[in-house]
Amino acid sequence: MAAQTYLSELFSLEGRVALVTGGSSGIGRAIAEALARAGASVVVLARGEAALDFTVTELTAAGCRAARVTADLSVRASVRTAAEEAAQIFGEPDILVNSAGINLRPPMSELSDDVWDTTMAVNLDAPFLLGRRFGPAMAARGYGRIIHITSQQAHRAFVHSGAYGVSKGALESLARSQAEAWSPHGVTANTLVPGFVPTPLNAHLSANPTQVAALAARTLTGRNGLPQDFASAAVFLASPASAYVTGQSLFVDGGFSVH
Repeated sequence: MAAQTYLSELFSLEGRVALVTGGSSGIGRAIAEALARAGASVVVLARGEAALDFTVTELTAAGCRAARVTADLSVRASVRTAAEEAAQIFGEPDILVNSAGINLRPPMSELSDDVWDTTMAVNLDAPFLLGRRFGPAMAARGYGRIIHITSQQAHRAFVHSGAYGVSKGALESLARSQAEAWSPHGVTANTLVPGFVPTPLNAHLSANPTQVAALAARTLTGRNGLPQDFASAAVFLASPASAYVTGQSLFVDGGFSVH
């Protein structure tokens, strides 16, 4: 009983509200479930209505509090509208997880203006806009957690990193700037850095068995990642236990980055 009380004080998210973009699939879906099971009321935000409905139905059936908002994060007006809609469901979020992303990686010489602009809009602009909307309110309340999902491409170039790598590198810089601005007021901002995880975002790589095997061989664990590998790290970064961790990039990659 004493151990349960201690762990609850460290990691419980009871009474907290979380907004998870990209929360209907892949890593975002796993994080949304983890936060909900840890006690948070979770709003999942994505573009596909069917996947959103399925996610909310599953979480609700498991006894969690969950709701959904549909939005196109490549359009600034849609991001702003979705933020206000999300805040009306369970109240202002204490936890913001930016997991939604777009992974368009043509060769650098073929990178068009449209691919660049769309990549930056979804992967960088939307997290900035949501952080600007919710970060100051978190600071005013004295508690907040901002978690961005980035990529190995934020740190090293391979497999046509292109605009995707640039956007993820900038997102890690955004986390540090948010930490500088709001951590004195109880708001942490950090990033989770995956290795290769076969998700819809990485469908083009997942379709190549040779490349998938090569990526697994580059890890120290001998396997590629799974969405559920991010559950405990996300709960830690969202919880009171991480109060002194901010502006950091936490690699959840099976040792990929050090091998």
